[in-house]
Amino acid sequence: MDGVKNLIIDFGGVIINLARNRCIDAFEKLGVDVRDKLINNYQHKDLFMQLELGTITASQFREGIRHLTQQCLTDTEIDTAWIAMLDEVDTWKLDLLLEQQKQYNIMLLSNTNVIHWHWSEKNIFSYKGHTPADFFSKIYLSYELHKLKPNTDIFEYVLNDAAIEAGETLLIDDALVNCHAAASLGIRTYMPEPREDWSSLFKR
Repeated sequence: MDGVKNLIIDFGGVIINLARNRCIDAFEKLGVDVRDKLINNYQHKDLFMQLELGTITASQFREGIRHLTQQCLTDTEIDTAWIAMLDEVDTWKLDLLLEQQKQYNIMLLSNTNVIHWHWSEKNIFSYKGHTPADFFSKIYLSYELHKLKPNTDIFEYVLNDAAIEAGETLLIDDALVNCHAAASLGIRTYMPEPREDWSSLFKR
């Protein structure tokens, strides 16, 4: 951590644990086979990628799911199946983010979508009465930026927008391809294992 002033932290797989199989099962119960679209993760395919890239709206995503199933599924049924991917958050992570704000410029960079993010705002980042802005100085979401990791342009955007130096920045991300892309720009990287306690980074 020597010389690190800025942290860029991923959401899914780093802050929040993921349950992809639970999401797949939930969609299959609705008649949607999404295994090949979700199990090979970091960039979802087809409708899911379009939603995370922000090229379709939540309403268009739901209509696409209805078209795939030829069923009159409700918005709630579709959203519940999609949100099933999001698992629990260990509260030590949220406490750590709040604590480390004193020492680091902390930013969130996530491949995510409007449905997952709105749910997370209400159910994750409301912890102890907080809002997302209490945990991060800046929040970068793929569906708002119309850019996706591991493409380097999203990392270049963050560096330029936040006016930070790559060599003073650490990315914490659970995808090796994302870490490689960031490292190619000079950003330091750390890839935690699934459900790893990465608070040890700040105890060295």
